[in-house]
Amino acid sequence: MTRPTAMDEHFVHQIPELLPGVVTPHPHWRESYFFDIHDPSGEGDVVFLTMAHYPARELMDSLQMGRVNGVQLLSQRMRPYEGDPHTTQVPGVRIEVVKPWEEVHLWVDPEVCAIGIDLTFTARTQAYGLRRGTMHASDGVVWDQSHILQSGFYNGSYTVDGVTRKVDGWLGQRDHSWGIREHGRCPLWLWFQIQFEDGMLGVWHWELANGARVYTDGCWAGADGSEPVPIVDFQHDVNWKGRYGEHGETARGVSGRCVFVLADGRSITVDADGTFARPYEPFHRGGQNLVRVTTTDGRQGSGVYEITGAHHHKFFPDTVVEGILPS
Repeated sequence: MTRPTAMDEHFVHQIPELLPGVVTPHPHWRESYFFDIHDPSGEGDVVFLTMAHYPARELMDSLQMGRVNGVQLLSQRMRPYEGDPHTTQVPGVRIEVVKPWEEVHLWVDPEVCAIGIDLTFTARTQAYGLRRGTMHASDGVVWDQSHILQSGFYNGSYTVDGVTRKVDGWLGQRDHSWGIREHGRCPLWLWFQIQFEDGMLGVWHWELANGARVYTDGCWAGADGSEPVPIVDFQHDVNWKGRYGEHGETARGVSGRCVFVLADGRSITVDADGTFARPYEPFHRGGQNLVRVTTTDGRQGSGVYEITGAHHHKFFPDTVVEGILPS
């Protein structure tokens, strides 16, 4: 018997089920937060914090990962639902939405996690909701998800090995996504987020193993709080520095050019160069690259280029995948 949760008392239901139920029961259904905190120089330290829940497993977990003082770090904390699938807290990690779409507080205990965090995210752009995207293999759904992204300022500190480092107005991004995502069978997705003084460029882009496009969405969001402008086309000529191989053994980072075409007719060309900040191994392939960026009109900024997936002719040509890939 499914038991009502505290949130089931509220007017928040979207389907005729109690909230622990989802519209498409699936072992890879998840809802998650993702926070990026990086040195504004585009070099040095970068910290990522996640929080996710998994209805099929009745589990909540959090990853704390990144690169601090040149060392790549990763830890994971989790808890069973035990009747509470909504409180965004696991032992040693707490995420508190202070004011929706304006302020979020992040706390991670440095005594039990690889990276301690005491930071506040304050929005500097409007939140942008990407349209729902889907991808199927011959034996079922591999990806069916919605996604929200937003740029903001981070203030506070992070701690590693007893050393606390201050964060004063660093620019970064947060994401909120929900739905089905079977990482091990998604051929390729690119999540590029770029921070400029006057705003943020963010894109989610999916391809099949042969490079055919499945999905592109994202936006330019101005730091003045103006309405985000959707991305209607995205072209990328970005490459690993070094070959990725089977598990990223020789990948050192990325470099290359992207073109973002906006709904208002603008085209923004961005050149990036950066280092492999934190691989997703052992969970899945690829990972996060901290980059310095320059536009052809002279603007400079920093960002994170996530390149991940199972198998792709350009980014992951040497990987071996179990199961059927979308095609």
